[in-house]
This record gives sequence, C-alpha cells and structure tokens, in this order.
Amino acid sequence: MADDAPLSVPGLENEVIRDLYARFGESAFVPQRTRDGMPTLWVRAEQIVDVLRHLKNGVAKPYKMLYDLTAVDERLRKHRQDLPAADFTVVYQLLSIERDMTRSGSPDIRLKVALKGEYPHLPTATTVYENANWYEREVWDLFGIVFDGHPSLRRIMLPPRWVGHPLRKEHAARATEFDPFVLDQMRQDLDQEALLFKPEDWGMKKGTDNEDFMFLNLGPNHPSAHGAFRIVLQLDGEEIVDCVPDIGYHHRGAEKMGERQSWHSYIPYTDRIDYLGGVMNNLPYVMAVEKLAGITVPARAQTVRIMMSEFFRITSHLLFFGTFLQDVGAMSPVFFAFVDRQKAYDVIEAVTGFRMHPAWYRIGGLAHDLPQGWDRLVREFIEHLPKRLDEYQKAALENSIVVSRTRHVAAYDTAQAMEWGTTGGGLRATGMAYDLRKTRPYCGYENFDFEIPTGKYGDAYDRLIVRVEEMRQSVRIIQQCLDNMPSGPYKADHPLTTPPPKDRTLKDIETLITHFLQVSWGPVIPAGEASVMIEATKGLNSYYLTSDGSTMSYRTRIRTPSFAHLQQIPSVIRGQMIPDLIAYIASIDFVMADVDR
Repeated sequence: MADDAPLSVPGLENEVIRDLYARFGESAFVPQRTRDGMPTLWVRAEQIVDVLRHLKNGVAKPYKMLYDLTAVDERLRKHRQDLPAADFTVVYQLLSIERDMTRSGSPDIRLKVALKGEYPHLPTATTVYENANWYEREVWDLFGIVFDGHPSLRRIMLPPRWVGHPLRKEHAARATEFDPFVLDQMRQDLDQEALLFKPEDWGMKKGTDNEDFMFLNLGPNHPSAHGAFRIVLQLDGEEIVDCVPDIGYHHRGAEKMGERQSWHSYIPYTDRIDYLGGVMNNLPYVMAVEKLAGITVPARAQTVRIMMSEFFRITSHLLFFGTFLQDVGAMSPVFFAFVDRQKAYDVIEAVTGFRMHPAWYRIGGLAHDLPQGWDRLVREFIEHLPKRLDEYQKAALENSIVVSRTRHVAAYDTAQAMEWGTTGGGLRATGMAYDLRKTRPYCGYENFDFEIPTGKYGDAYDRLIVRVEEMRQSVRIIQQCLDNMPSGPYKADHPLTTPPPKDRTLKDIETLITHFLQVSWGPVIPAGEASVMIEATKGLNSYYLTSDGSTMSYRTRIRTPSFAHLQQIPSVIRGQMIPDLIAYIASIDFVMADVDR
C-alpha cells in the first residue's frame, strides 16, 4: 500500500480486540491495516454468528447496532497484500452508542468474512441482529451470496425475474453492454404475475377460523407513500395485523456507477442519493476519498462545508415539516414551509451556483470560494427563519388536532431503534441524545456551540418537534460560521485534489501536467479502504470506499439511513390503525432514492 495516508493495525491495545482474542483465540482472527482507523478483523464463516453475538451481548459497552452489512467482489482486485484469499468478502460494521457517549475505545468495529466459490454460503446474522434481514437480502440480490437460515432470502432491489447479480464484476455496468431490451406481451404478463403478493410466501395467514384477513396494497403510487414505495397491509378491519414493505422501484445502481466514474466525476451522483440533502451527500464521499489520499482540508473550506450542510438540513426539514402536517390533515403549512425553503435556496444558489443539486464540494475542499455579498444573504436568512419557526410552533405544533393525531402513535424506544439501525431524529426522539456532530465531531463541529434536541416518547409527534428544533440549532451553527469564517484557501494544495487551480496552470509545467491528467483521467487514489459517516438530514450516512490504486473506485458502498428506517416499519405499526401508518410514514422522513440508491 502507498504511504501517503496513515495506516493502523488493530492490536492488543484495543480492549475489544483483547476480549475477542481471549474468548475465541488469537488464531481465529486476521487483523487488517486500515486507513480510517477502524479495528478490522477477518473471521471464519463458521464463527461469524458467535462473534457477532458476543459483541452484541458479551462485552462491556456492547455493539447493539448492526450499522451496515455489505459485500465486495474480490476477484479482480490487485492490491490485497496480507489479506486472506477470497473470491467474495462479506463486511459487517457494528456500532456501539455507549462507546460513543463515553468516548471509550474505538466506537465501531468492522468484521470481514472471506468466501470462495461462485455462489458461496454464509450463516445468516438475523438470529443476532433483526435488521440483518434486508441487508442480507440486498447482498444476495446484488452479489449472489447465500445466507443459510435467512427467513426470506429473495430479491429486494431488483425485479423478481431479474437475471444475474449486478455488483459482481462480470455483470455489465452500461446499458450499451446489454442486448436491446424487448418487452413483448408474454414477458410483461410474466413480470406482472411475479409481482403478485402471496401471503404464504411471507409466512402470513389468509385468515383465522372465523374470518378472513384483507390484504391492501398501499402504493407504489400513492401520495402518502412519499415516493415509489409499496407496502402490503394485512388487515383485520382497520387494524394492521402485519405488513410487508416493498422497495427497489427507484433503484438506479448508484453503487455500480461508482465503479465506472472517476473519483472526481462521481461527485454529482452523490447529490442524487438523498436528493433533498444537496451538498450534504457530497460530504461523506469526499471525506472518504480524502482519508484514502491523506488530504488535509483547509479550515475555511471546512467551515464553509459546515455552513452549507446546515442550510440543506434546514431545506430538508422544512419539506418534512410541511408534508408531515399535510399527511395528518393540515393543508396550509406546506405552502408557508416552501416559501421559507425557497429563501434558503436563494442563498444556496448565490453561493454554489445551483439550488437542489449543486455537487459543489470537491476532493480537498470546494469548487470555488464564497462570492462577494454572501454574508449579507446568510444574515438575512438566519434573521428571518427563527420568527417563522415561532409561528409554526403556535399554528401547527400546538394544534390540538396535530397533537391528537400523532402523540403516542407509532412509538418505539431506544432499544428498538438500535435493534433496527434507526439513527438521526428517529433515534433522538426516543430520548437518546446521539448526534454524530457531537459524539464524533468532523469538519470542525467540535468548535461550534449547539444543542441536541431529544424527545420523550419516541412517537410521531416527538419526531416532528425534534426536527423543528434541529432547524433552530442549524441557525445557531450558521450564525457561528458567519461570525467566525476563517480566511485562507478554499481547497487543499495537494496533487490529488481535483483539479489544481486554473490560474496556476500556466506558471509551471508540473501544475499544467497535473491539471491535464486530473481533467482527462482523474486522480489516482492510493490503494486501501476507508469509511466515513456523517450526521445527514435523515440520520447516519456513510461511504465505504475501496481503492485498488486506480482512477476509479473498486467498490463504492453507500449506507443510507432511510433503508434502515423503512425496514423497521412492521415492528412498530403492528396492532395500530391505517391512519396511524400514514402518520408514521410521514414521521420517518425518508426519500426513496436514499433507500434504493
């Protein structure tokens, strides 16, 4: 591996590693050097479930959350020094909120299992972590890895009759590499038949001895579904007995695209994941690339990144606020919220040149510096919004109808949230003051003064008021950016930033050559792996990038909060009424592009 970025090897100085070695024996693990500092251990397939169970229940400050589960096709990877031989690798990332809150040891741990064969098998982790269900279905769908014992191993992102597993290296990445698509009547009929919902396939009964259940399709085209999202309800009258969320209608292969775009040209694709998050989508991606390349971002660029990320937190929360109230019957607030949202977009456009999808962050910094007059526009907005939030408080949040429709509806506690991988406002509404900007500050958030809003009951109403208060805290953060904006460069002076400043390209041949290569091919990022997570608009979002020493990513993994949040729906809504489901869906604050990628 290249030496431009620091590498660390998990060892006996880590209390969890010591515990694992004592419990399973040091020979059971192979440590891996990492660029992100996360302890990474390779585990044998037959032991992975026992290791996961021990980390969840058998260690001090346990890892109660399965944060992510994904895979890598290793067969074409060249830089695999000191790593176990593998055709495929399954990767588990575990998160311990207790370690974050007490700053004790490394907050996360990454486990890997090396697999061999064309369609390898691995024991399911659903017996330890319930939310492993969808993640394992996704890995089987996209890689063809079989999880023995999984309760319902079927396609989740792709149509039931899809042929192949797209994230395998032999699968084509471009439409031009496929045969022309032809949809004849027979194929259409077979595809439609495959989409029919059969309750027995999901372990559901069609009725009891005395009555039949009704099965109702909500979506994928329904205004309350908030996108191309289908949920099949098993009903006993108005009561929801059970339900099956059905996703994938919005899947565009965003992770596959990462394998054929340069490190720089992939930035605009990140804008389209949570398409309401704007530049906040760029942030974990460029930070992960910077970690791989060993790039230090200047203070001015860091502060601007924080300021613009908080602007997009506000625009996203304003849309959530308006549509949430619309779903529970209030028609007016969405129009007021959109007026304020447009005022924020006016500032965003003046700074970045675009509104919803600026793709403005760059590897090493920003696309350009702040324009003249930016401070006046920012000041006008942050003086305007708090007054409007006060009006929203009186007109909507204290409205008796809103309260009665949402209080104690779709409630869950902190333990349930962690079991399902719920983060962001959904977790904080349960009373857990967990915000990555405080517990693991990045971009300089440790220098800012703000509070973490929390709820009490973990219900739909708490999820509403938490996000409204988060907008007030975002205003506080932006005010501090405005008052303390550092001077200096807006991008790192590093050969792997993209591209070097144009005004320097005619002054020396080295910079001209670098500029030419960066624009033509893109930077060559040193081989290695790095994962970076941030507190995005809807929860924890991260990019886990694998570089093979090329101009493109070997593997781009996007972990989004919305995917985890939709998987939680059945466990929360069983036994409640259909109108409660509508309020619950609205309170989750998800975007289907964030789910399906």
